[in-house]
Amino acid sequence: MNELSSFLPQTNIAYFTMEVALRVEVHTYAGGLGVLAGDTVRSCADLELPVVFVSLISREGYFRQEIDAEGRQIEHPDPWDIARWAQPLPAMIGVQIESRDVWVRPWLYVHQSEAGYSVPVLLLDTDLEQNDPRDRPLTHRLYGGDEEYRFKQELLLGIGGVRILEALSFNIGTYHLNEGHAAFATIELLKRFPRRRRQNDKAEWSYDADRVRDLCVFTTHTPVEAGHDRFSYDLVTRAGTDLLPLEALKVFGGADKLNMTRVALNLSGFVNGVAQRHAITAREMFPGFDVRAVTNGVHVGTWAHPAFAALYRQHYPQWMHEPEVLVRADNLPDHDLWSAHEKAKRDLCDFVRQHTGVEMDPSVPLIGFARRMTGYKRPDLLFGDLKRLMAIAEKHPFQLVFSGKAHPADTAGKESLHQIHNAMRELQGRVPVAFLHNYDMSVAQVLVAGADVWLNNPLPPLEASGTSGMKAAVNGGLNLSMLDGWWVEGCIEGVTGWAIDNATDAGPLYDKLERVVLPMYYHDRSHWIWMMKQAISKIAGYFNSHRMMRRYAAEAYLR
Repeated sequence: MNELSSFLPQTNIAYFTMEVALRVEVHTYAGGLGVLAGDTVRSCADLELPVVFVSLISREGYFRQEIDAEGRQIEHPDPWDIARWAQPLPAMIGVQIESRDVWVRPWLYVHQSEAGYSVPVLLLDTDLEQNDPRDRPLTHRLYGGDEEYRFKQELLLGIGGVRILEALSFNIGTYHLNEGHAAFATIELLKRFPRRRRQNDKAEWSYDADRVRDLCVFTTHTPVEAGHDRFSYDLVTRAGTDLLPLEALKVFGGADKLNMTRVALNLSGFVNGVAQRHAITAREMFPGFDVRAVTNGVHVGTWAHPAFAALYRQHYPQWMHEPEVLVRADNLPDHDLWSAHEKAKRDLCDFVRQHTGVEMDPSVPLIGFARRMTGYKRPDLLFGDLKRLMAIAEKHPFQLVFSGKAHPADTAGKESLHQIHNAMRELQGRVPVAFLHNYDMSVAQVLVAGADVWLNNPLPPLEASGTSGMKAAVNGGLNLSMLDGWWVEGCIEGVTGWAIDNATDAGPLYDKLERVVLPMYYHDRSHWIWMMKQAISKIAGYFNSHRMMRRYAAEAYLR
């Protein structure tokens, strides 16, 4: 406990998240939500913010992706060496699930900034000998299992997280809920503020919701109602034996099902979406709630290729602590910027060759796409008309690198992945295409740094924010994207990148590639480099997690 004790006097903000990307070797994340949480950890340490993070230990990770000979995804457990990166703490709390005490022990991971400031991360674990064999695997698989498994995990994160913080003697004044997965923290806090009232000569209990709202901040990430966790009240009454009475839960979570987003909305005093467009969508989805906008950002020090980091350090020594200084990047020497890009691109080409055997040419424009493989992100849109794609490549050669996982239960997402591999076979010899399997932080760092063009084509308005394009821009990558999520704010047409007109097919995407993007790369390199500098100055200088966390600190934490 000695290492933990140094955090106790100063730490008064708790950030709850189902997943968090701390480092490549720690498999406690699945995708963008976890990477955002990891960048939040890193910025809190850089900015010396007094935050403790609470998540699950996810012993078996999300999953390790294998692609078979037919291009179909196969999932495997992805365990990690917990004892190497975290230490168990001598504390244990119980959460009642199905009238059984499920014991939870925290592990401590410590992230230290380059300046030496550290923030603690508590990873909750139920794989304990004190637990019933049915309960020990509850923190094994991130987003694994069925609705019941997810419900129990969310009980452990929310209720268990609040109790662990108290057991460890943290004095928390602000609870930040990263998505509705953590909403049970508000219910646990509500139980601490009961109010007795008399009605018809009977004593009845209610709860002081205003006290909880004063404590809680909620960030929602999902712009479609169907994407929010909702649990049947049959499951809630059977398994959630450590919650409020059913009548009280329905007040906050809805009459038909327990909607975790509505619980968090009703019991948080500060609510925000993750982009300006997303906040508008969220207000339309949930009328009556004041949903503000704090647009996401990325940790520039994590996502800048070493060659770009050296370039920035040479010209702007304070760039990691004050990434807003990158607004001056439009003055960087063209030769130095292009040299840094060539190094990053060669690293990507080498990485692709080593992991796939596909040869990439550093002199040919390279388009990158790495997203969760799911329907609304339309990962296979580019391959909708292979004849036209090949015709474009004959005039202006280009190459493609794809990566991403489909959730094990997302049948449509898996089929998109399969279709991408079918298209790769048909394009062989005409358009070089590589798929980097098992997408994780290590793959992302190489891919976002080396791509010339970053492609993103979700179906608007279903992209809440998205951050991969921000990471590409840190390295001078130019975004080619639908106007959705953060790109509504980041796109200056022909300056920071390009917008794709929304359509049901790939026609507008092909048009922009054939008539604007690829001709510029080949015939107007000086303007291309000028755009790279604009992307760095206008995107990396603003869409970073330091700006994001300064806004949370000033507007949400210091209310």
